[in-house]
Amino acid sequence: MDNRLLPKIDNEWFRKRLLVFMLLIVAVFAVMAGRLFYLQILMGNHYRELSVNNCLRKQRIEPLRGLIFDRTGRLLVDNRPSYDLRIIPNDVRNLDETAHQLSELINADPGEIKKNVENNRGAYGYSSILVKRDISRNLMAVLLSRSYELPGIIIATGSRRNYIYDSLASHLIGYLGEITQHELNKGKYPYKQGGDMVGRYGAEKAFESQLSGVPGAKIVQVNATGNVVDVIESQPAKPGHNLYLTIDFRLQKKAESLLSDKTGAIAAIDPENGDVLAMASSPGFSQNAFVDGLNDSSWNALINDPKRPLRNKVVQGEYPPASTYKIVTAMAALEEGAMDKATTVYCPGYFKFGNRVYRCWKEEGHGRMHIVEAISQSCDVFFYQAGKRLGVDRIAEYARGCGLGGKTGIALDHEAKGLVPTAQWKKKAFGIPWQPGENLSIAIGQGYNLTTPLQMAMLISAVANNGTLYKPNIMKSVRSVQGGIVEKSGSEEAAKLPADKESLEIIKKGLYDTVNNRRGTAYWYVRSKEIDICGKTGTAQVVGRKYEDEQGEVKKKYRPHAWFIGYAPAENPQIAVSVLIEHGGGGSSVAGPVAKEMMLSYLKPGADKDTSEPGN
Repeated sequence: MDNRLLPKIDNEWFRKRLLVFMLLIVAVFAVMAGRLFYLQILMGNHYRELSVNNCLRKQRIEPLRGLIFDRTGRLLVDNRPSYDLRIIPNDVRNLDETAHQLSELINADPGEIKKNVENNRGAYGYSSILVKRDISRNLMAVLLSRSYELPGIIIATGSRRNYIYDSLASHLIGYLGEITQHELNKGKYPYKQGGDMVGRYGAEKAFESQLSGVPGAKIVQVNATGNVVDVIESQPAKPGHNLYLTIDFRLQKKAESLLSDKTGAIAAIDPENGDVLAMASSPGFSQNAFVDGLNDSSWNALINDPKRPLRNKVVQGEYPPASTYKIVTAMAALEEGAMDKATTVYCPGYFKFGNRVYRCWKEEGHGRMHIVEAISQSCDVFFYQAGKRLGVDRIAEYARGCGLGGKTGIALDHEAKGLVPTAQWKKKAFGIPWQPGENLSIAIGQGYNLTTPLQMAMLISAVANNGTLYKPNIMKSVRSVQGGIVEKSGSEEAAKLPADKESLEIIKKGLYDTVNNRRGTAYWYVRSKEIDICGKTGTAQVVGRKYEDEQGEVKKKYRPHAWFIGYAPAENPQIAVSVLIEHGGGGSSVAGPVAKEMMLSYLKPGADKDTSEPGN
């Protein structure tokens, strides 16, 4: 080889190697620059947050939920201190190991603990997640003593709802339940986080926004294990407002004691403004049990109980109104001119219509009756005649005008509408034309008629106050912690009864005689020497008499429902009451005395003074 070519070859080889080396250097710097750009620019905020959270963290301050009082200022629901076990995911060294250790201490499934943490982990993992609510002091001491081996575990001080008179007014006051992930995702409760409690039923749900309050926050300094060493800044939580209900504690307790061995409902109303003075549905349930958390067996026992304790029978129960409905039929007959004060009908104890005989409840008959006597003695034959003359559609028009067949508008969930049948409704529902004989059954509150105890309470309230149908109200006021009024209720008129003053006076005279005339159906059971009570009895047939046993006794589940609706005193009424006892039998003998006790308890408080203490 020519030696003159060697320098040229060496230079070319060197230049190639140098180029490769330089490209490698450029590539390395490019990777470093890219990584630096990623860390400082793209992920700068993320790592800045991580850095800050190594020493400073923002912690949530839970607000106290507003208290609940009765109309007189008696405390019904408050909050008690509780200690909650929570976990901060990013402070946990090994989630599997931590979940296993915690499961042994709190008797829980480690898989569920891990799943809960992973499902609720925040964007950077420094938000605490609820593991177990309201732990005991003994468990808290154990956890604190082992905190060195369980980094990320914290004990948060919180509050827990306390229903002082557990189960009192349970359907009206309601209860709380834990917020769901679906609700959090929807943003329905903007200030809530996983593990928080929200109103699930009754007033707790209806007034959630007023009761819940707004959380605060504090900036704390933590050490390497996540323990707080100093509070840098704090913004206090805003407590929820206090709720004053319209119910009267003493009257509410009386109502529930009267229903203690019965299945049924009581609604007591102030006829002058529609305030609910008492609302009892029996059987009730323990609100504190929901706060504590129901296991599967307890929950299944509640929902499978044939007496349906979770149903508010006052607003959700639908029953044939029976003879209490004769108020509506009488109103329609008077206003439509089908009958007047002087109209008489002879009652031999039955009424023949077509090829069928319709019986009066009084087998021997009432004799000749005018409308006041027919109301007070609840003569079926008289109202059969009224139903025949009016027809179902005209009766339905007045029933709807009395607030039946539609919701009253009370601030409680799942209110039932009841049913006011018409000829068109039957044709649509069953494909069968209305039969003339059905007018007779409708006129006495049987047939397809369905009403709720609350609807009947509002109806009798409107009769008592001479025609104003109010929207039922359960909130007297909402007040701040300092006592200032934030929101105050006012009576809200829903409608006027479709009756003039003369018609109402005739009906009211019949209701007075029902209780105070010796021939009235409630005379022997409801009349009082202390106050003049007015009212109407009702016995709602559930099935025919074919369900009698060999001794002629009807099994309880086939017995009629007992009704009484009324008001007192006769002049300037102060309370109206609706009582429904499921399968109770006669309205006069079963529901009537309950209503009487309610009225006496409210109007004559000295004779029924409450001296009980919480829990008794």
